[in-house]
Amino acid sequence: MGKQDYQPQPSVNDDSRPPEEVLNAVIQEVEAFHRNFRDRLSQDVLRLQQDKDRLIADIENLQRQHQELQSQKSQTLSERDLAQQRVWLKQLAQILANNLQRELIARINQIRVESDQPLLSGEDTPMLSGSSEAPADLAPQELEAVLEGSLNQTFHGLQQELNSYHSDLSERLSNMQTLEQQVETLLETVVNRLRQQLNPTEELTPDSSRVLPPESGDKSELKITHKPKPPQAPNAPSSVQVGLFLALMSALVLSLFNVCLRILLKTSDTPKVMFGLFEVDGVITPGLGNSLLILLLRMIVVMLLMPFLATFLYPAVWSDIRRFFNSGDSKLMATVIGSGFFLFLSQVCIYIAIGEIPTGIAITIFFVYPIITVLASWGLFGDRPSLIRIGAMFTILIGGILSLPNFFGGAAGNTEIGVLAALGAGIAFAGYVLLTQIAAGKLHPIPFSLVNFASIFVFCSLSLMLLPDNLGLEVNPDLWNPIIIGGAILGVLTLLSYLLNNFAIRSAGAALASIIGTSGPALTALLAFLIIGEALSFKQISGMGLVIIGVGSMSVERIVTC
Repeated sequence: MGKQDYQPQPSVNDDSRPPEEVLNAVIQEVEAFHRNFRDRLSQDVLRLQQDKDRLIADIENLQRQHQELQSQKSQTLSERDLAQQRVWLKQLAQILANNLQRELIARINQIRVESDQPLLSGEDTPMLSGSSEAPADLAPQELEAVLEGSLNQTFHGLQQELNSYHSDLSERLSNMQTLEQQVETLLETVVNRLRQQLNPTEELTPDSSRVLPPESGDKSELKITHKPKPPQAPNAPSSVQVGLFLALMSALVLSLFNVCLRILLKTSDTPKVMFGLFEVDGVITPGLGNSLLILLLRMIVVMLLMPFLATFLYPAVWSDIRRFFNSGDSKLMATVIGSGFFLFLSQVCIYIAIGEIPTGIAITIFFVYPIITVLASWGLFGDRPSLIRIGAMFTILIGGILSLPNFFGGAAGNTEIGVLAALGAGIAFAGYVLLTQIAAGKLHPIPFSLVNFASIFVFCSLSLMLLPDNLGLEVNPDLWNPIIIGGAILGVLTLLSYLLNNFAIRSAGAALASIIGTSGPALTALLAFLIIGEALSFKQISGMGLVIIGVGSMSVERIVTC
């Protein structure tokens, strides 16, 4: 049966209608609009899903046809096949577009440019669409090679456009579903407020009432049944508030990760005291080889658990990855793998830095990467920085200088190595950010992250195998168990921070979540002070504050300008 909207019948004297009847009529119209709007959204989502399935089927069909053409190419043609191929080529040449004809002429002229004059020219050659047969002096094999190259190029371009459209369609479907839920919530809230005005003594929830048609034939009245409202909190948090809280928790977990890494590494400064109760010493010395080992242990845990987490967050992750590797887009592959390589370098450098200088200082120096990102974006993409960004860059630079440790207070060479490693980590992370911006929109963030993690695992494994002996591992055989346990803890904290940040972006948006992420240096320094008693000077705390202000102002400016 079709849906029926109940609308009040006009009366002779509208002024005599009671307020309850008017409000009932308004409620009816709002709920009818709600149902119609929800039905339309559901139909649009269903139609887009069907379009998506049809596009996937078309892509698979095109891939199958392309493979068939490639297999036919490898077979040896007989004389009769050559004759049939010549006829087919003549027919195909008649229906090619004019722009394809010009490309064909240019490529044929290149074939005999060394021996003869150009076979064809744009001025004296008729259009293929208007000619009845191909040029007489054109060899069938040459025409076949040129046409096949053009068709292959056209096919690859079409396939890339379809893949891009499919990814964009998936994101639009997800956004439409979210929009539908928000609209439903908004309409239900409006209806409930109208009902509360009608019956001030009774409160309603979206699921606590329903509108029924009247028992009699008169459609000017509606029968509303109510159910008691279940108890709920008086001030329920909004989705943005939940997202900001999750972003703060993600930054807190990431800061805890940095402190745990500091505890795992042996340091040359004063012994670390856990919660002011007992001293702890690291289980592995800082260095290139040992940093690669810790990173490898961490990535083993990540690669074991990340596939399940990625499937939970984005069910289409494996189909997107399969299309990514089958697309043949070498530029996109180089961009994604290159971003993973820069993230790998950044992780190795920050591990070395945390082992040599205080944790909060290492993270603060690392946060100078926005300066590199802004300058590189200006040079590569022409994104001229605004006055706010320029001021933020100077603020970050001054803060980074103030937060530098005393080069004469520690062991010889260790402080310099830590500062340079932290700065190198920031520069490498800026490269990761730039390549991520280039690949934005071409691959969903979750499969992008999965490929990044896999790239880090591969680069770390190869580096350990190719590392010279003088830079290799220095591990006490009796301490392998705590080293493995420490690497597992770091891997779990990595995935927990990633999960919290993903949900924070879904609830509050990437821009607001990034503002909370700028508190990383302060949270790291605070946890390092509370857990292992790592104190900073007033000058270093001031520099850290300037860096946070500078990075935060860039994030706020990005929100305002978008």
